[in-house]
Amino acid sequence: MNDAMGMPQTAVVLGGSSEIARAVLRALATTRLRHVVLAGRDEVSLAAAAKELEALGTDKVETRPFDVTDVEGHGAFARETAERLGHVDLVLVAAGVLGDQSTDEHDPLATARVLTTNTVGPAAAMVAFADVLRAQGTGRMVVLSSVAGVRVRRANFVYGASKAGLDGFAQGLAESLRGSGAGLMIVRPGWVATRMTAGREPGPMATTPDAVAADVVRGLERGAATVWSPAPLKFVFALLRLLPAALWRRLPG
Repeated sequence: MNDAMGMPQTAVVLGGSSEIARAVLRALATTRLRHVVLAGRDEVSLAAAAKELEALGTDKVETRPFDVTDVEGHGAFARETAERLGHVDLVLVAAGVLGDQSTDEHDPLATARVLTTNTVGPAAAMVAFADVLRAQGTGRMVVLSSVAGVRVRRANFVYGASKAGLDGFAQGLAESLRGSGAGLMIVRPGWVATRMTAGREPGPMATTPDAVAADVVRGLERGAATVWSPAPLKFVFALLRLLPAALWRRLPG
């Protein structure tokens, strides 16, 4: 069960090799985290993440194959994972791809892959795990969104649209969980230095996985509905949302 500070003892991570997800788990491993299921496609990275958590004192870490685009299997996966954990305190949704805007916008299949991986697949998995949390009457879901979805830009509209869809779905799901005893927190990081962004020019207010993780933990402690990382992005995007389209287009990519 989550403790009085909102810290979980059990967790399932969809996209267990995500650098942000791993940083979140490292931060939680210093609290009460005891049993974790890491789910994803990269078995080598999952094994490395498991060893990392075990070294930090987590009692039991399991890895399981999971393809977020295989939506037909999400219901069974959620039920089986709940049985393994006994009680699901935290569901961390971290599966996603950045894609390549320069080629994706000309390739229907590539566009579909980004949208399926970042929006459709996670949404289906979130519905499956939301039913688990409702049945328990407790638990938290944390969804890694992005500021790229707050106002979609020409420079990365395929990825941005996929995150906008995920963010909007998460907002609605959070409302559907209201009163159930379970909750959902949306995390909107800015530009994060990870393997996914390697070789790209850092954006304004660039951050790191560990910094995002610290913001996530603080959000769990205070029961936040939304976390911006870094926090000032909340105010930046409050203003950017109001920019006329002509000015929005002129911002550097």
